[in-house]
Amino acid sequence: MNTIHKTINTALTKMTKNDAEVMSEEQKIEKIAFHFKKIMETLGLDLDDDSLKGTPKRVAKMYVKETFSGLNPKNEPSISVFDNHYGYNRMLVEKDITLYSNCEHHFVPIIGKVHIAYMPHQQVLGLSKLNRLVQYYAKRPQVQERLTIQIMEAMKNILKHDDVAVFIEADHLCVASRGIKDTNSSTITALYSGKFEDEQIQREFLSIIQK
Repeated sequence: MNTIHKTINTALTKMTKNDAEVMSEEQKIEKIAFHFKKIMETLGLDLDDDSLKGTPKRVAKMYVKETFSGLNPKNEPSISVFDNHYGYNRMLVEKDITLYSNCEHHFVPIIGKVHIAYMPHQQVLGLSKLNRLVQYYAKRPQVQERLTIQIMEAMKNILKHDDVAVFIEADHLCVASRGIKDTNSSTITALYSGKFEDEQIQREFLSIIQK
C-alpha cells in the first residue's frame, strides 16, 4: 500500500469509531434524533410545534441515509469495467460531475464540480460509475484536498494504472455564509498522475473542462 493510500485510510479510520460500524442504520437514526432534539431544545425551539416536532427524526434520517452515507463502507459503489474493444487510447473526460459535500469543520455544504479524466488501456469504465464514485466520497464530512486524493486513488486502483487526472472547483459555505462571508471566492484542487504529468496533456485536459 502506497503512502497516499495509507494516509487516506488513516484519515477515515480516525474519523469513524468501531462502535459506529456495528450500529444499524436505525440505531444511528434514533441516537442522532435524540441528540438533535436536545440541540433544538437548547436553542429554545418549541418541539411541540407541528412544523418542528418531526425535525429531529428527519435530520437524523438525512444524515445517515443521504448526507453522510459515504461513511458506511456498504455504500461503496460497484464499479463496472469493460474491455476496450475499440482500442480507444486518447483521454476520456467526464466533466461537470455535481459535487455536494459538507465541510468537516462546520458541517455546512461544499458545492461544486468535479472533472475526471483517464487514459483507457485494456479497459474502460461505465461513465455513470464516475459520478457514483464522486458521490460516495463526497457523502461524508470532508476537506477538498482529501476528497481530491480519494477520488484519484480510487480511480487508479480500479483502472490498475496511474494515467488519471482529477480537478475540483468548489464553493465552501463555511467561507460564504459565515466568518469572512466571501461569496465570490472558490477553491480549486487538482491532481495529475502518470501521463497527465506531461504539461501538454494537462493543457489539453484543462482546455476541455473549461469549454
